[in-house]
Amino acid sequence: MNNMLDWNDYKVVLQIAEAGSLAKAGQLAGSSHPTMFRKINAVEEKLGVRLFERFRTGYRPTAAGEEIVAVARQMADLTTETERRVAGRDLRPSGIVRIATTDTLLLGLLAPAIAKLRQAEPEITLEIIVSNEISDLSLREADIALRPTSSPAQHLVGRKLGIIKQAVYAPQHLCRAGSGQQHLGTCPWVGPDPTMIYPQLHSWMEKHGYDEACVCRMNTTLGMHAAVRAGVGLAALPIYLAEADPELVRLGDSIDDMTIDLWLLTHRDLRRTARVRAVLDYFASSDVLLSRLGQEHQS
Repeated sequence: MNNMLDWNDYKVVLQIAEAGSLAKAGQLAGSSHPTMFRKINAVEEKLGVRLFERFRTGYRPTAAGEEIVAVARQMADLTTETERRVAGRDLRPSGIVRIATTDTLLLGLLAPAIAKLRQAEPEITLEIIVSNEISDLSLREADIALRPTSSPAQHLVGRKLGIIKQAVYAPQHLCRAGSGQQHLGTCPWVGPDPTMIYPQLHSWMEKHGYDEACVCRMNTTLGMHAAVRAGVGLAALPIYLAEADPELVRLGDSIDDMTIDLWLLTHRDLRRTARVRAVLDYFASSDVLLSRLGQEHQS
C-alpha cells in the first residue's frame, strides 16, 4: 500500500486543523462533511496513526497531527508565495482579479464604480467575494480587499481612500427631520444583534442607551438599512449608503465615535502585477467611489 502523502493529503489535514470541524472544513473547501470524513480517514490509514482527537465540539490535532499541520503550513506558504511571484510577471492588464469586500461597501460604493471599470479595462474580469469577515489575503482568498480598518495588517500594502462616517437615520414618517439628539431615545431603534462584529456600534448604542430602545436587531448593516426604510425605527448607518436614499431622513451630524478609515489593500507580491495595479489605480481615483464616500450633505 502506498503510504506516501501528497499535497492534497497535507491540505486536508491543514483545512480540518484550521477549521476545527469537518463541517466547517468541508464548507470552506467546497466539499461535504462525509467527503472530508473519508479523506481524513484515508490519510490516517496511510500513516497508520491518528492525527485528530474527535470531540463533540470539533477536531483537535494530536501530537502527530500537529507535526503534519506544521509541514502543511510550510508547504502552503511556499505554494502561495510561488503563485504570487509568477502572477507578478504579468505584463498587461488582463485576466481575473478577485476583490473581497463587505455587502454594504459593495452596494453603496463598489458596484457603481465596477461598471465604469469595465469600460476602462475590458480585458479584466472581476470576481467579487462578499463577506463581512476579514479575508486573509496571505492565503490568496482575494487579490484586493476593500475594507474598513484602523490598522491594516503589516504584510499588506495599499492606500487609505478616505473616512467612513456614520449618522442616525430615520424613516420619513417616524421622527421629524431635525429632531435633536435628546429626543432620539424616545423613538424605536434598529440595532446590531450580538453576533454582528461591529464593536463601535455596540459600544455607542450602549453608551447612549439606544440599545434598550431596540425593537429589532440585525446581523448586517444592509439588514438594518432595510428595516429603517420599512419604517421599523431609527439606526446608525454609513453616510455613503443612507444619504442618497430618499426614504430616509438624517438626524444630526456624523457620529465622531464611529468614524473609521477605508483601505484598499493587496499583497506586496501582487502590487506590481499589471491587472491588480490597474484595478488598484482605478478605484483609488474613481470619482464615483470617492464622491459617495465623501458626501456630507446635511438633511
